[in-house]
Amino acid sequence: MQNPDTPLPTIWTVSVTRLSSLMRDLTPEFDGRAHIDTINLGFEEAVTLIRERLRSEDCDVVLSAGSNGAYLRNRIDKPVVLIEPDGFDLMQALARARRHSSRIGFISYGEDLPAFAAFKQQFGLDVEHRRYGNTEEARDIVAELVSLGCGAIVGTGFVVEMAEKAGVAGILMYSADSVRKTFEQAIDLARMLNTARSGPARGAKPALAADAKFSLRRLIGNSEAMVDLRDQVRLYGASDRTVLISGETGTGKELVAQALHGASPRRAAPFVAVNCGAIAESLLESELFGYTEGAFTGSRRGGRVGLIEAANGGTLFLDEIGEMPLPLQTRLLRVLEEREVLRVGSTRPTPIDVRVIAATHVQLDERAADGRFRRDLYYRLNVLRIALAPLRQHADDIPLLLMNFLRAAGAGAMTLDGPAQKLLLQHRWPGNVRELRNLAERIAVLAHAESPLSALTRPLLLRCAPEFGFGAPPEAHQPIAAAIAPPKAQRGALDATAIERALREHDGDRQRTADALGISRTTLWRHLKAMEKARL
Repeated sequence: MQNPDTPLPTIWTVSVTRLSSLMRDLTPEFDGRAHIDTINLGFEEAVTLIRERLRSEDCDVVLSAGSNGAYLRNRIDKPVVLIEPDGFDLMQALARARRHSSRIGFISYGEDLPAFAAFKQQFGLDVEHRRYGNTEEARDIVAELVSLGCGAIVGTGFVVEMAEKAGVAGILMYSADSVRKTFEQAIDLARMLNTARSGPARGAKPALAADAKFSLRRLIGNSEAMVDLRDQVRLYGASDRTVLISGETGTGKELVAQALHGASPRRAAPFVAVNCGAIAESLLESELFGYTEGAFTGSRRGGRVGLIEAANGGTLFLDEIGEMPLPLQTRLLRVLEEREVLRVGSTRPTPIDVRVIAATHVQLDERAADGRFRRDLYYRLNVLRIALAPLRQHADDIPLLLMNFLRAAGAGAMTLDGPAQKLLLQHRWPGNVRELRNLAERIAVLAHAESPLSALTRPLLLRCAPEFGFGAPPEAHQPIAAAIAPPKAQRGALDATAIERALREHDGDRQRTADALGISRTTLWRHLKAMEKARL
């Protein structure tokens, strides 16, 4: 419930085309909880307007999606929350597209959606999937899919607009529920930032939800590795020394940092997490150290408390510390040694009392040796060390973890048969615990669609994770690719003969041909169109 003494958070939504209309339709649902303003622009136009408005106005969070949101993230001095489509969104969008055409194109921005392969296999849809990294690529891909006979294209708002201009049906991949969920996340983030910057009331009792968030019980597993980890957390939690957590991506480094905070005498004070690799270098300094009024063009009236000050009395968690720029490493070292922070534009340091926990997936000692990380900062951080084991090294915990994730995803009680368990244990889990949690969410989607579903079997797992069935090592495909692929220096000047030979070698499969030639599928399509025109 909103405290009447607390100002409502201000959220700016930035989108174009059909997504903008969907956001505008849902905005009234959040009246009384946030001030929401719609900016119906994209890319550089949106950046210019936002920067202009921030000179006289303020907002807490910007909400956007797809390539537009990714563009904003590195160019404005505000946190950007992205709308992320889930499995239900994709399933509904593909079903709508099927009403328009038996052949469907799906264009996503950036990385693959984890649920896509499972849905494509499950429903037997004739779907051409492409990914784009910028607007020019997206235009080329839309043209390619139309030429392949796709009568409906699923994608972001930008993709939908281009598909409709090309004369085919454009299906938005986002649902109203996903937009609502993102509004909730944006409101929660705005309140968290405001609370962190102002600090909790003295003597205030932490909420039950916060207690659960920092509980040692969240470190699930009965293996020796997990038992040792919980013992380490209890021991180090009682100390006030700096902790460095290392481990592969997806091993749960932030979860361990939260447990350390919960096991410490600082548990009633703020826990402030900063991902040093997710904030643009130009913004990281002001976010961490804060700034004074007039410190730079567009600075907020009255200045701003940095996240280090916001963690005063509590714990500051610096995730991906290896990505921190060298100049800021020098400033952080001073904070650790002098226990004071100097805001940007200020000459008077502010004393602070904060415990620092840092995490990295890279070898900091190697980076320090070749000059990419300060040696003195490395030694200052590396006081207490926790090295997290990858999931494949404590595979016995996988069934227990999976069942917990399934319950959290609302799948209900399920059993795991022997062949399915063997398949889980054989997988290498490159994404570690995060990959396992994503699998649980996919299974939960299927469980809701095919209720009742009470047993996990090998065929079911292969439907949800087809990659489990690919046992051949990637080296098996190397000789063919190596025989066809031209030297890197020649790839920009491929001739028709090399392309035709590669197509024959791969039975006309364009994706495999593009991989063998060392080019993207879009680039291959451009070459083929040019060859076709040359023949006419």
